[in-house]
Amino acid sequence: MAINKHLTLEERIKICSMLNQGESFKAISQSLSKSPTTISREVKSHLIYKKISGYGRPYNSCLNRFSCDLRMVCKTCIARRKYSFCHSCKYCNTNCKDFMQELCKRLNKPPYVCNGCANYNKCTLEKSLYQASSAHTEYKSVWSETRSGIMLCEDEVKYIDEVVSPLLRKSQSLNHICTNNKDSIMVSESTMYRLVDYNVFSARNIDMPRKVRYSKRKAKHGIKIDKNCRIDRTYEDFNVFISNYPDFPVTEMDTVEGNKGGKVLLTIHFKMAEFMLAFLREANDSQSVIDIIDRLYLELRPDIFSYLMPVCLCDNGSEFSNPKALEFDKQKNQRTHIFYCDPGASYQKCSIERNHEFIRLFVPKGQSFDYLTQENVNTMMNHINSYSRKSLANKCPYEMFSFFYDEEILSLLGCLRIPANEVTLNKSIFK
Repeated sequence: MAINKHLTLEERIKICSMLNQGESFKAISQSLSKSPTTISREVKSHLIYKKISGYGRPYNSCLNRFSCDLRMVCKTCIARRKYSFCHSCKYCNTNCKDFMQELCKRLNKPPYVCNGCANYNKCTLEKSLYQASSAHTEYKSVWSETRSGIMLCEDEVKYIDEVVSPLLRKSQSLNHICTNNKDSIMVSESTMYRLVDYNVFSARNIDMPRKVRYSKRKAKHGIKIDKNCRIDRTYEDFNVFISNYPDFPVTEMDTVEGNKGGKVLLTIHFKMAEFMLAFLREANDSQSVIDIIDRLYLELRPDIFSYLMPVCLCDNGSEFSNPKALEFDKQKNQRTHIFYCDPGASYQKCSIERNHEFIRLFVPKGQSFDYLTQENVNTMMNHINSYSRKSLANKCPYEMFSFFYDEEILSLLGCLRIPANEVTLNKSIFK
């Protein structure tokens, strides 16, 4: 029996088909190798209610529809034709003040739906249905929403930190803090625990006496904050923008992590040339990304920067959660356009993800970047960018970047080409 597996569209279609045939939850679960509880929960979570009736009959779910003898309930009858009794009119339930809704007793027990009901075409009550396509669409929407992050911007996190961290250092519990400062904090206690656990606050788990006694929990993903920054910057908006400006080159940005809490790399990938830059950062915060973009903007000159990086595609990490600071310089001049991939869809920027495999040849996943310097990182990237690629007609990214742009820009970036026979893709170059 499959455990902890999400239902696919094909499985939902089969559930809908078997419900239409009048099959029980147990029979459906055996067919799909799932628990009956899973099928029951799936059906009850994605019910659709429709005010429809059978063929040739108007919708009417009034408890007194068979005995009612009311006529002309509406002062001015709005029906297409004059009915002898109002219970024969589809507007009866809406306009009658004596309306009392009747619910089908079949819906109070499994399978909780009208699918497969023998009386479906004769029944005039409100229908409860399970439809595979709408259930899967709703599931995908919820799945994406839960991975979009906490709706807090950096200023809000900073404000909450100023309230909470001093109190945590006084050995107050988060429950005590939230109870007595609920008008200032404005977030739930569980959210507070997550923010502390993600090391967003200056206070840490060690400042909570009971927290350090607990056994180590399952590793969690990094925090993703400020859903508002995605407004007009989604992947769908990115596709629309590129369709309007097809000549704009696309730059992809991402983070490569070593050990949690240690140094990280910001990678900037020029997709057309498969050329990548990497910058060492002390922590994975948004300010370090802003500082690097500001420095590149000044070193390359504004005109060259805007020419090289008119469009940037990022993931939903907190380090990219201040798009306006990346898009505009200090004089409020727009220097680039920031867009975000869909949550959990790293394949939408697959070019930079593939190039990260070269970095892992030097520093395998799970190992720390703390011993590296920016000079080491520059040397590593020079070797990677001098490595010939079959996808580039056996040219290296350095050659392609020089062809598309200019050798002068490469010198401004401090990039060097390594002779082909001297290219080394392992950490021996650091020695």
